[in-house]
This record gives sequence, structure tokens and C-alpha cells, in this order.
Amino acid sequence: MKQKAFWPEGLGRLVLETADSTNALALSGGLAAPGWILAGTQTAGRGRRARAWDSPRGNFHGTLLLEPQEPADVVALRSFVAALALRDAFVALTGLPDSFTLKWPNDVLLNGAKVAGILLESSGIGGRVQRLAIGIGVNLIAAPDPGMMEPGALPAVSLLAETGLRVTPEAFLEALAGAYARREAQFLAGGFAPLRADWLAHAARLGEVIRARTGQASHEGRFETIDAAGNLILVTAAGRMEIPAADVFF
Repeated sequence: MKQKAFWPEGLGRLVLETADSTNALALSGGLAAPGWILAGTQTAGRGRRARAWDSPRGNFHGTLLLEPQEPADVVALRSFVAALALRDAFVALTGLPDSFTLKWPNDVLLNGAKVAGILLESSGIGGRVQRLAIGIGVNLIAAPDPGMMEPGALPAVSLLAETGLRVTPEAFLEALAGAYARREAQFLAGGFAPLRADWLAHAARLGEVIRARTGQASHEGRFETIDAAGNLILVTAAGRMEIPAADVFF
């Protein structure tokens, strides 16, 4: 049953025709926390490892700005909070729970291909995170050209092409803001453990052999789980590995 979207009380919203990067704008002080920035298009959008992020009009380019109180390692777990909220929003809009899975560390898949990505960036002093920008890009109506994709990366798809559903960025923000607020409340009340269980219940390729690339090293093994710190746990020929950050290939 589709959930009715709501706008959480006390949450700001700034909608712009264009921005260089919604994350950069959020961290520069262009918005009070907590609040969302939505841009019709970005001129300097980026993904993980400073990769360019294609930002055509009609897709979703948004950032949630928070002022978290936890230590930095706990703050970083909000990538999983955001992934679950994204999946919740997709399911609420489409009614297709079996179509959406989660790829460690920060992607949402639709029918096995990438439909959305998440980028966390922060600012602070002395190791303390003062402002957290949770950047989210969603292929609502268009996917990047395959020639722009990294070799070996999963193909990208759009929500429109895969489901026939046309959703405006504004409508997607309504669904996502409510979904994130619910997941944030769950995180604050119960910690990471229940979200970890939910994330694993929707994890792509859990129990299968995958490849994780960390810098210049590549490790192949069975995707066993994620641990209490959000690390990827691989069972390789050399033993069980705990990987805090990597690019994952199927």
C-alpha cells in the first residue's frame, strides 16, 4: 500500500533552478539545518571519489543538511539511513518492493541496475562533524550514457524507463523527505542495529562472490555481511576481510 507523503515539521526546504553542487551549497551555509536543497540541474555535480555526476533537468539532485551530535564514525552510518530511506521512497511511489535493492556502500538498484547514488560530505573542527551534507542523485527520467560509466560498473537505468512512472523531482522530494525523517527517527531511537538488519534484508548479491577495489588493490570473495560499523565483510581465499571503503563490482 502506498504511503502518503508528508513534509516533516521543522524541516527547511530550498528549491533552486540551478546550483553548482547542492552538497557544496549546503556546506557553504546556504541553508539552515535541518533542511533540503533541491536543484533543477547542477553545473558541477559529483559522486564518490570526485567523479562527475551527470545532472540533466528532470532528474533528482538534492541534499539534506544536518547538524549531527554523534562522533564521526556514527555520523558516517547515515549513508545506510539514506539508502533505506531512498528505497522506502521508491517503493512508496511505485508499489514495487521486489524491484529495489541496495548496493554497498551507497547505491540503490532498480532491477539490478543503478538508479540512485548517495554522497556524504561534511565540515567540522577537530574531528567533530558540525555539518553533514547527504547528497542524493536519482535517475528519474534519464540515465547516464554508458560511455560515461567506469569500466566494469553496473549499468544505469532511469525510473521512467524501467517502470513507466514519471515522477517530478519535487514529488520525489516529498516522498523522500518523509521517508528519511522516519528512518532518522529510527536511527536516533534504536541505533544502527535495526537499520543494519533492514539494510541486509535488501542487500544486492548478499552471499555471492563480488569484487571490492580499494585503491590499487582488488579483493574477490563472498559477500558475507556488513558489520556493526558498516564495513563490508568479505570471505576471500586469504580469509575473512573487513573493508571500510571500496568500489564494489559484481
